[in-house]
Amino acid sequence: MNYGFIVSYDGSRYEGWQRQTRTKDTIQGKLEDTLERITGAKGQVIGAGRTDAGVHALGQYANVHLQEEYDLKMLQDAWNRALPDDISIHGLAIRDERFHSRFSAVEKHYRYCIRVGAEKNVFRRRYVWQLGEALDVEAMRRGAAFLTGTHDFTSFCGNRHFKKSAVRSISDISLSLSGGELIIDYRGSGFLQNMIRIITGTLVEIGEGKKKAEQMPAILEAKDRSEAGFTAPPQGLVLVDVVY
Repeated sequence: MNYGFIVSYDGSRYEGWQRQTRTKDTIQGKLEDTLERITGAKGQVIGAGRTDAGVHALGQYANVHLQEEYDLKMLQDAWNRALPDDISIHGLAIRDERFHSRFSAVEKHYRYCIRVGAEKNVFRRRYVWQLGEALDVEAMRRGAAFLTGTHDFTSFCGNRHFKKSAVRSISDISLSLSGGELIIDYRGSGFLQNMIRIITGTLVEIGEGKKKAEQMPAILEAKDRSEAGFTAPPQGLVLVDVVY
């Protein structure tokens, strides 16, 4: 049976989504280990997105193939009880055998939050980048507009040895201010390693006046990571939703 479900997690203390041999502190690792503990069955949990260390998720989607058919509510409840308090699953359902969380996804929605006011919010410190300075949001919007559509995003990829195609499609980047926070919403079919955080860092440099919005086409064309801005810190980023 192919079980699909939504995963929410606070990524603060984890080394990202993907299971690693050097550490047990990954989201995928915790999901797989607790599943084996309650069912006795090994299964590879496939996530829609491989979030980086320190990145959070409200609506990560995942699926896992298991030999047996379980009562969905009983399995979901037992799994949640076995998981640490910073990881939760819901919406457990049987999916088509060919469904794949990553390859079946049509669109992913990520959000990056930046505290732009001088006053810190201590209760949001794990979920925002507390930049604490004013930004030229209109200039950032102009820069972001150059990135929508289908482009080669090599300049915004954190993996310098990436060999596959870096062509990705971004359908929308929107910026809004709320409660002293600048919220940047990204929607697209897929994203490269660190891509959103590098775009965010580049947009912040535009907002600070260190780069001009009109430089974005040249940065894309260069296909050179050094031409883009810095990588924004992970805690401000959350995977909001995955569309199928």
